[in-house]
Amino acid sequence: MAEAAALRTQTEEEDIYLAPQWKLVWWRFKKHRLAVVAAVLLSFFFLIALFPNFLSIHDPKITHGKDSLVGPQRINGLWRFDPFVYDLKTVRNEETFALDHTPDKDTKFPVKFFISGQEYKLLWLFKTDIHLMGIETEDGRPFYPLGTDRLGRDIWSRIVHAIRISLSIGMVGMLISLILGVVLGGVSGYAGGWLDVLIQRLIEFIISIPTLPLWIMLAALVPSSWGIVQVYFAITTIIALLGWTGMARVVRGRFLSLREEEFITAARLAGAREGRIIFRHMLPSFISHIIASVTLSVPAVIIAETALSFLGVGLRPPAISLGVMLVEAQNVRSIALTPWVLVPGLIVIIIILSFNFIGDGLRDAADPYGGRG
Repeated sequence: MAEAAALRTQTEEEDIYLAPQWKLVWWRFKKHRLAVVAAVLLSFFFLIALFPNFLSIHDPKITHGKDSLVGPQRINGLWRFDPFVYDLKTVRNEETFALDHTPDKDTKFPVKFFISGQEYKLLWLFKTDIHLMGIETEDGRPFYPLGTDRLGRDIWSRIVHAIRISLSIGMVGMLISLILGVVLGGVSGYAGGWLDVLIQRLIEFIISIPTLPLWIMLAALVPSSWGIVQVYFAITTIIALLGWTGMARVVRGRFLSLREEEFITAARLAGAREGRIIFRHMLPSFISHIIASVTLSVPAVIIAETALSFLGVGLRPPAISLGVMLVEAQNVRSIALTPWVLVPGLIVIIIILSFNFIGDGLRDAADPYGGRG
């Protein structure tokens, strides 16, 4: 038994030393349980972002006046594989004059999967009208698994569309920040001299300005006549142009420490060009730092967009983002009486935590020889 255990240990050590870099990263990442769970959750959100029309129950922009502030409807009979929802009975409260919505247990509608509904383009390419679930009623009313807002819009359908917008803003903003940070930080650390001084003074100037007021000021300059797409790219660019400084400082610091290393000197003596030295020798040596900065920059962009939209200077209706949806929760009365309008805020928290846990796992996994897993 002892010999078998020793042989197994020796084989595992040989596998580690002979395995390619990507496999070592994967083995170490799998040991970070929170990072794996976060990766599964984030994959789920990206799938939602790819297929929001399929997952939505109804058009997220259509209002239903009589269904204002309906609470989440419970799906019954799931354990019997016969899901259904009760009809809604709407009466006006004589004291508050508000509409009260209660389940009408005398009428129930079966929940059907892969049901026909509003036509849309799947992945922007194929026309179809199949939706994940829905109910069939005479007036075409959808059911509301997460309730409705004050205009009677289905929160479930709006959330799946909002996830697409918010995640795409985060990814595009991260890409712009990554390019600016790596290029300007690399030039600053590798070239040095007056370029280093100029870039560092620019970074210090941007950092010295309070972020939120500057975002609000620049976002307020976006013309109100612009369409949704124009505002989307304007807000993303504004956030990214102010968020590259952290990445640039990380890259500059690493370039300063690496440019005098022996392997860089050897590459120069071997006749390697500057571009090859930078992209084949210097950048790969601190990829873990870049990964950590990237995974932190995505949630920072999402939070910035959410904050701006919540304050009314970011994306505006009819655009649908998590920040736009949280405008419904701007007063204590809404939070106290209709807590389901806070669901978009919960989605933001889960997405931010997922990115942070994945960044922590990737940062450790990118240096598989740096410690014991």
